[in-house]
Amino acid sequence: MKRISTVVLLACWFAAILAQAQMPMPAPAAELKKLDYFVGTWSVEGDLKPSPMGPGGKTTGTSHEEWMDGKFFLTSHGSFDGVMGKGTDVAYMGYDSDQKMYTYNAFNSMGEHVSALGTIEGDTWTWHSDENLGGQKMKGRYTMKILSPAAYTYKFELSPDGSTWSSIMEGKATRAK
Repeated sequence: MKRISTVVLLACWFAAILAQAQMPMPAPAAELKKLDYFVGTWSVEGDLKPSPMGPGGKTTGTSHEEWMDGKFFLTSHGSFDGVMGKGTDVAYMGYDSDQKMYTYNAFNSMGEHVSALGTIEGDTWTWHSDENLGGQKMKGRYTMKILSPAAYTYKFELSPDGSTWSSIMEGKATRAK
């Protein structure tokens, strides 16, 4: 009996390996090609307005974006400095074919995690997120307007209800030469 169970288990394992070997590797969604714009090293500067997120002031940063093996996710490694302090972050951008939305997940050295879904229309990327600011639920909207192959402006806004928006930060990103 023990021998039969072992043979059946091995046969199932072998069949699973054969089935997996015959499955073609998935290809990245065509929509991911639009993220090629961000590949490279960027310098960022902006103005943070006084808000529930903290005091206002200048912010600066750098980031380096590159494709992860397989080209399913664009990875970003960055650093920032401003009135809230210095830090680092890592982010991943991808595309969810089921939702037909771009995905963004970032983590920083201040313990924050941002998850957003985005769309692109013409030269404008719009990302929507749910924010929790000291126990208060807010909607976030991050808009990026492409100015040239090497520059874009950005704006981050918050809303308590998703209809009335307050600008929290505005700035410009420039690709390093």
